[in-house]
Amino acid sequence: MLHDDAAGRLHAVQDQIARATRVAGRAAEEVTLIAVSKTHDAAAIRPLIAAGQRVFGENRVQEAQGKWPALRGETAGIALHLVGQLQSNKAGDAVALFDAIHSVDRSSLVTALAKAMDAADRRPPCFIQVNIGDEPQKGGCPTADLPALLGEARQAALPVAGLMAVPPAGVEPAPYFALLAKLARDHGLAELSMGMSGDVETAVTIGATHVRVGTALFGAR
Repeated sequence: MLHDDAAGRLHAVQDQIARATRVAGRAAEEVTLIAVSKTHDAAAIRPLIAAGQRVFGENRVQEAQGKWPALRGETAGIALHLVGQLQSNKAGDAVALFDAIHSVDRSSLVTALAKAMDAADRRPPCFIQVNIGDEPQKGGCPTADLPALLGEARQAALPVAGLMAVPPAGVEPAPYFALLAKLARDHGLAELSMGMSGDVETAVTIGATHVRVGTALFGAR
């Protein structure tokens, strides 16, 4: 029964993405669905893997280290994305474990990641996280500081794939997604990590290449 529920939820989100790509004149394959499995244990994750989901997102390095080595041992082809804040002292662990890092937001982290990537000879693609609503309580690089941080990342040979953002809660997200898309275009970046359970279709219509969905796939916490 659990597997059927997971498959049903996965198909519902895939249908949303397919609908939005049709509206935008894009191919559904252009959008990567990241199932955000933070706080969920292996028993909750396995049904989604069984339903065919292969890309997962975690918020914390330590939590991911606790459950993913075993899950990856059971199923080939799992990709793991770090979608939460990253402490500089965990850069080495993050580079070893994750296939993409979505939360590069400050100079010290650029330096730590570049060093870790050189040491491990592993270069997972990175997204610069932008504090798109300039909210003091939120992670992300202030919009005004993006050109400088991007310059530092490129100089450090960090593989920057695109930009990531979480729009302010409780307001229409479309203008924030559009701003992030414009910033990416202005800086020659192809990928956009934006959109969550409540605004997937809006994000995809505006150009998201990666959507980070938790609740719609796993149910409410």
